[in-house]
Amino acid sequence: MLPNRFSIALLTLFLAAHAHAQVPPSTEEIARYTGLHAAAAKGDIMGIAVAGMARANLEQRDSNGRTPLHVAVFLKQYAVARALLTAGADANALEAQKYDIATIAAVANDVDMLKLALAAGASAKNITSPYEGTALIAAAHLGHVEVVKTLIAAKAPLDHVNNLGWTALLEAVILGDGGRNHVAIVRALVEAGAKLELADRQGVTPLGHARRRGHAEMISILERAGAR
Repeated sequence: MLPNRFSIALLTLFLAAHAHAQVPPSTEEIARYTGLHAAAAKGDIMGIAVAGMARANLEQRDSNGRTPLHVAVFLKQYAVARALLTAGADANALEAQKYDIATIAAVANDVDMLKLALAAGASAKNITSPYEGTALIAAAHLGHVEVVKTLIAAKAPLDHVNNLGWTALLEAVILGDGGRNHVAIVRALVEAGAKLELADRQGVTPLGHARRRGHAEMISILERAGAR
């Protein structure tokens, strides 16, 4: 097995593509869309209304398992997303890569869309992505501070462990750059009550990783909170 520092480096490179595991609609796909998918992609509220009156299937899927609502969220079509949610679209549906609209918005650092989704019934507790994680873990990894705080307020599970063996706190330390955003996320998670002693599969705690990486501010936050 590779020494831990090399394993972490390889995983960091691998997970740098975490956000790109999501597959937004391509230009070619959008050009082929019809019905609600086409209306969602174009921000066509009238088209949504007409399709709705015709009782079109709100949960119809494109070739990548996306509903019209997924398309609207990927493409930041706020009015369309609101209209689809009001019409009864499933706010917790997963597309082919197992992403829901809350995680799509979280990865995009789209706080407005995330708040819209949560207000309409999207759950911050959903297990999403090929990593069997959560929107909170993805946002913590990527350094999206306001998204993290929004998800914490929405009762996202603080200590969910993904299939890499990492929590949101571990990802913020291991995959973060030690800068202002990731420090703020570590602080927010600690203040919210994230478990400080949940270690990775090698038995290394968040504090242990912060020390290995020389993240002084994270070390200070964790030590003051009683981490070992």
